[in-house]
Amino acid sequence: MDKPKYTVRNARPEEFSEIGKLMVQVYSQLEGFPKKTEQPDYYKMLANIGDLTQKPETELLVAVSSDNKIAGGVIYFSDMQYYGSGGTATQEKNAAGFRLLAVDNSTRGHGVGKLLTNDCIRRAKEKKLAQMVIHTTKAMQTAWKMYENLGFRRSEDLDFMQGELPVFGFRLSLKKYNHPNQFTNGNHQQTAYGKARKRC
Repeated sequence: MDKPKYTVRNARPEEFSEIGKLMVQVYSQLEGFPKKTEQPDYYKMLANIGDLTQKPETELLVAVSSDNKIAGGVIYFSDMQYYGSGGTATQEKNAAGFRLLAVDNSTRGHGVGKLLTNDCIRRAKEKKLAQMVIHTTKAMQTAWKMYENLGFRRSEDLDFMQGELPVFGFRLSLKKYNHPNQFTNGNHQQTAYGKARKRC
């Protein structure tokens, strides 16, 4: 039986509520990830995910099936100053990023997360940006492995704490040839390129 095919597009305003519910469902079911009672503001942001599109250079992307069923979503930032995370990521220049990648449990194993990630990478390349910045946690084992397989490398200078939850930074070079000190955030140079054999 052929796997269903999905395409990526910008979410429509009338879909924001459905995507928010999907985000809350996915993140609340992650083993080791804070629950709603522990981080209510975070889950409020997930539920109102469409509000993030009011920021400049910010898009809510969705993967949809041929019958227009939403299989997953992600927030893409073509300018890191609007990224909104903790740590130093918002100081990154000539960079894009994405956050809050979520895939419906019923569509896992069909490449939806990879499809959304690759679409973000494509958009950043089209703008001729030098790098992609993302974060993940140890609770997200599948995503962590996927990011490493796509070429993302751990960047410890981007790490931060979300309450009591450690959040780990990654970078992906979008240029075939890079100067070794190319990636800086205005404060210090990126040096942590060691692969972490951790979970996505």
